[in-house]
Amino acid sequence: MNDAALSFSLAAEAGRLLQDLQKSGRFEGKALGDAGDRLANAFLCNALHRERPDDALLSEEEKDTIDRCAVDRVWIIDPLDGTREYSEGRSDWAVHVALSVSGIATDGAVALPGLGVTLGSDNPPALGAAHNPLRMLVSRTRPAPEAVAVAKALGAELVPMGSAGAKAMAVVRGEADIYLHTGGQYEWDNCAPVAVAQAAGLYCSRIDGSPMRYNAANPYLPDLLICRQELVADIMAAMQL
Repeated sequence: MNDAALSFSLAAEAGRLLQDLQKSGRFEGKALGDAGDRLANAFLCNALHRERPDDALLSEEEKDTIDRCAVDRVWIIDPLDGTREYSEGRSDWAVHVALSVSGIATDGAVALPGLGVTLGSDNPPALGAAHNPLRMLVSRTRPAPEAVAVAKALGAELVPMGSAGAKAMAVVRGEADIYLHTGGQYEWDNCAPVAVAQAAGLYCSRIDGSPMRYNAANPYLPDLLICRQELVADIMAAMQL
């Protein structure tokens, strides 16, 4: 398989494993989330080491080493994005699998097992028309003040949702128009979503307009904008108010 197909296959399979664990009844609450993190991480790490032994790996659930910074090709994964939502039986959780090449998110996939959907960079859905009023995704528990202010300036409707992957893919799927995040993230939170969103023709950047870059020594990557291309100028202007 090529890299895009591999990311799609692994994200989808990890999602199926997580659903099976959910349905097993062996764990509940926080214990279910912890078990899901371990299960999906072990599956993805083992598969990537087997299928791409010369590539480096950055996972939320693995001890990091900056040795990966000397490697051009790095897989960046979040085995269970939205652990709280998963443990609560909600649908807004995801699995992220992405490849960064020379710091750029080139290939990736985001599985949304609760919705029965996996979206990949090799075959993203076509974008439809924008909503009127616009719809902006925000955290269901901690909406960022900056996002709330931009939504007010644009007359956009706020749409609370769980995991970062679920929010980003809601824009890709045409359920919303803007995902603006300023509350702190790491590379594994947004690498796969950015790979898929860019492939779909959406705009992706830091909130200051600088490009999303990956495989840094410090994987903290705190802010993100994913939106329709025609909205970029208005969003950037609103952030200066």
